[in-house]
Amino acid sequence: MDHEREAELIAAAYAAAEHAYAPYSDYPVGAALLFDDGAVITGCNVENASYGLALCAETVAVAKALAEGRRGGLVAVAVVGLKADKEPITPCGRCRQVLNEVAALGSTNPLVLCVSKDDVRRVALSALLPHAFGPGHLG
Repeated sequence: MDHEREAELIAAAYAAAEHAYAPYSDYPVGAALLFDDGAVITGCNVENASYGLALCAETVAVAKALAEGRRGGLVAVAVVGLKADKEPITPCGRCRQVLNEVAALGSTNPLVLCVSKDDVRRVALSALLPHAFGPGHLG
């Protein structure tokens, strides 16, 4: 991915984070998914007073993409936290699994851009979730 496209994807994730509903953690997160046709789908975290019902930004973006009929073609993901100063934010385990499911639909191994104010860590999804569980494991 070229530097310009990477910067656009990160900017889209930051714009999404501005819409986060995070009254409990006060940690707004945004995610942006890039598909092979150039489409970018964004999401932000949505918290709930019943903490277990909270949705991560990546999960929201994946749900939007699937609701729009996208099946496969995921090439990159940017994840940002508005309060991630030094250490880049990475997808949680649940989000890694959710991203893996979408990537598997198109047999891709998307680049995940883990972003902080000072750094961008570039990691393949397969490195974030080695030996991933997927549809092939279901009988």
